[in-house]
Amino acid sequence: NAGGQHHHRIMMDKFHPGYFGKVGMRHFHKNKMALHCPIVNVDKLWSLVGEEARLKAAADTSVAAVIDVTKYGVFKVLGKGELPAQPVLVKAKFVSKLAEKKIKEAGGAVELVA
Repeated sequence: NAGGQHHHRIMMDKFHPGYFGKVGMRHFHKNKMALHCPIVNVDKLWSLVGEEARLKAAADTSVAAVIDVTKYGVFKVLGKGELPAQPVLVKAKFVSKLAEKKIKEAGGAVELVA
């Protein structure tokens, strides 16, 4: 059992590579909450509020529907997918360039919240 770093070195290197030693850099006092940023794509925006709300907003296009994604625990809006051609006001902490472009093409707007 002993000798992993001495006379059993070949066996340890052959069958258990990476068993000894350290890898990477240490991060003192890592705050994982600061890195927490859930996302939603543009094509899933309406699924947050539900189909009923989308149909209600589609009936009256003179007023833009408001989707505050932070209420659903999402902070960032990304631009994958298509958006229905109806105006919507999206409130989020972070928005990608492509998402903002697609929302504005659909007749909507983006509002950044803290």
